[in-house]
Amino acid sequence: MAVQPTRIGLAGLAVMGQNLALNIASKGFLISVYNRTTSKVDETVERAKKEGNLPVYGFHDPESFVNSIQKPRVIIMLVKAGAPVDQTIKTLSAYLEKGDCIVDGGNEWYENTERREKAVAENGFLYLGMGVSGGEEGARNGPSMMPGGSFEAYKNIEDILLKVAAQVRDSGPCVTYIGKGGSGNFVKMVHNGIEYGDMQLIAEAYDVLKSVGKLTNEELHGVFTEWNKGELESFLVEITADIFGIKDDKGDGHLVDKVLDKTGMKGTGKWTVQQAAELSVPSPTIESSLDARFLSGLKDERVQAAKVFKEGGFGDVLTDQTVDKKQLIDDVRKALYASKICSYAQGMNLIRAKSVEKGWGLKLGELARIWKGGCIIRAIFLDRIKQAYDRNAELANLLVDPEFAKEIIERQSAWRRVVCLSINSGISTPGMSASLAYFDSYRRERLPANLVQAQRDYFGAHTYERTDMEGSFHTEWFKIARQSKM
Repeated sequence: MAVQPTRIGLAGLAVMGQNLALNIASKGFLISVYNRTTSKVDETVERAKKEGNLPVYGFHDPESFVNSIQKPRVIIMLVKAGAPVDQTIKTLSAYLEKGDCIVDGGNEWYENTERREKAVAENGFLYLGMGVSGGEEGARNGPSMMPGGSFEAYKNIEDILLKVAAQVRDSGPCVTYIGKGGSGNFVKMVHNGIEYGDMQLIAEAYDVLKSVGKLTNEELHGVFTEWNKGELESFLVEITADIFGIKDDKGDGHLVDKVLDKTGMKGTGKWTVQQAAELSVPSPTIESSLDARFLSGLKDERVQAAKVFKEGGFGDVLTDQTVDKKQLIDDVRKALYASKICSYAQGMNLIRAKSVEKGWGLKLGELARIWKGGCIIRAIFLDRIKQAYDRNAELANLLVDPEFAKEIIERQSAWRRVVCLSINSGISTPGMSASLAYFDSYRRERLPANLVQAQRDYFGAHTYERTDMEGSFHTEWFKIARQSKM
């Protein structure tokens, strides 16, 4: 029991909740914690003692939990998205007072946050939807945080967030007030979509190097370790190098080879792709990463398909060609970097489109800054993205930023070699291929869309515009074609 009111409360003590509570306490803030399953409360308090007698105070009932916090109260919820959030709000609201603030730190659908902000406002409560990235380690030692909603609520918790967030030298804390409504949740959702793309592109680089280049796990460990010292330096490349260095503790060989090739997901990638479609923002790299996860889930079907095609002469790799390993490693590095630019460009354009639709006024350069530390997609590359938006806040696409355009031009030959080699070898690289197609479509002044529009006008009288005069036109294509055949 706290002898004085605590500064903040946290409800929901699964691993993320526990770690964030301990992080807050380690920064000198007294914190009250509560969980419906009371054993989690005791477990958290015990951890706090072991980790340096941190000022964490546990409560087994919601009323004493709420009453232990100084006014105006700030309570962070870290519970499963959806109905559990509504239930937790209902439980806490019975004891809250006007001016108190609720912060949802989960991966929530942004419209749910907007609905809840309006609902709690009727009782005089403030509300924030705050994306938190960095996983368990980030929550404990410094995550990237994306709070959106009531600015007044943000000011009530800003002093805590600035200390708890990941700290990046020359860049500051990895947190900022994102904007109104559900903007914080939306930005976190797109962050996760970019993460899907990043992970898929890295997996494709691995597949090409292993299946075509015949690199061993030891060699892959060395390659990714080396890549993490240059332009690809990032959390995901770092952990990939680590994974290739870990031996199986339950058998021979490396653990990565025993992991079932079936990727799970929690929904944020799917939401990102759905929003891209709703807003007509092309996001093929992110979309292909989602499709790759769906295809990975068809494991039993793939096993049967492999048998069918093996009987027809198709092996796992179509050509057993000898490649120059050194050249391949360099080409794949360049292809991975160029593809990543496309993935981030798509994510940023999606955020911008939603910001325009909702009037959020989001600053893309500031988002790149807060993603530089703590979060899963943290990378040295994000500094370049921030600089691009600093140079031009209205930049239409990262691809046309002079620095990124130069880098893509320098890497595009290697990019094409990798995609062609993969196609000829029967190795699917949907992310790299989609990224290359996105780049090639975006850089071309004229696309074959004229034919598609002509077809639409032919069968549906949808009309078309012309390149040489203003206006909307319709042609009786069928009649003209029929007459010409007579």
